[in-house]
Amino acid sequence: MKTRFAFAGFRHAHIMDLLAGVSERADAEVVACCEEDATARAGLSVAVTHTDFATMLREVECEVIAIGDCYGRRGALAIAALSAGRHVLSDKPLCTTLAEQTAIERLAAERGLLVGLQLDCRDSAAFRTLREIVRSGALGDVCTVRIDGQHPLLPGTRPAWYFEPGQHGGTLNDIGIHAFDFLPWFTGLGWRGLDAARSWNAKARAYPHFHDCAQLMATLDNGAGVLADFSYLAPDRLGYRLPHYWRVGIHGTSGFAETHLQSAHVTVITDASEEVENRPVMENRARGYLDDFLRELRGAPAELTSAQSLRASRLALEAQQRASFHSATP
Repeated sequence: MKTRFAFAGFRHAHIMDLLAGVSERADAEVVACCEEDATARAGLSVAVTHTDFATMLREVECEVIAIGDCYGRRGALAIAALSAGRHVLSDKPLCTTLAEQTAIERLAAERGLLVGLQLDCRDSAAFRTLREIVRSGALGDVCTVRIDGQHPLLPGTRPAWYFEPGQHGGTLNDIGIHAFDFLPWFTGLGWRGLDAARSWNAKARAYPHFHDCAQLMATLDNGAGVLADFSYLAPDRLGYRLPHYWRVGIHGTSGFAETHLQSAHVTVITDASEEVENRPVMENRARGYLDDFLRELRGAPAELTSAQSLRASRLALEAQQRASFHSATP
């Protein structure tokens, strides 16, 4: 039997990848698509079946609600879906407040429902290769991690709602959530605590409430230190193609490894190295987040689980809240 997906919102391009993934699978199908915003509907190539989410939720038989609305609307949609007994698979971030996060966690636990996220950094060939190197013990014990999660701001190209008060929800929650997910996956280590976080407005000066810069310092449970930058400061035209787009460097007691999301190799230097080694990467894993969600839904082992998605979401929101106490506008 096919798993039936109903889609709620198409306000971010990420959701189109999930729509394509569900459409291409023999074991899943798209049974409804809802977009409540009339302007957004006018620009869609998607066959919209509903213009009211509550009506779709009431009328359509499905197992999963896929969410791609504005960030500020996602929490309420997820809560409604879970309350109606539907699993949720959402673009990240899942929601923008800790109160929403707590309600989502409670409903998922009480009703035995899954909450998945499109955490697709794990699917990168470079990142999968880096994980294999770290987990092999080639670097020894992990000591420090540096993450450059710089993104281009692209004003005029990004959806206008990004810059509307209350809709975006914060750069640490938007971008940083990936790191809260993939670092335990890379290292096998959990998060001991968040040491410091800050967000501020720098480049998007036409929108002073929008904190386009964010940095944090954290500690993994073995005492390893993490320094990360999740700012929207990458040069606009080349931002996604630069080696600084999701660049990760890991130092261990026996060596160092570094790569970036779209790299064709991972640089590895150990204490015994006589020269720098650039190891070729393995294959990408196409839409692993969707495959894992369906595997867990059917009781099979999954690499990315609902519990891990919820944990990454909570950590990102806690970091965002911490940053709000240390923010400043130059």
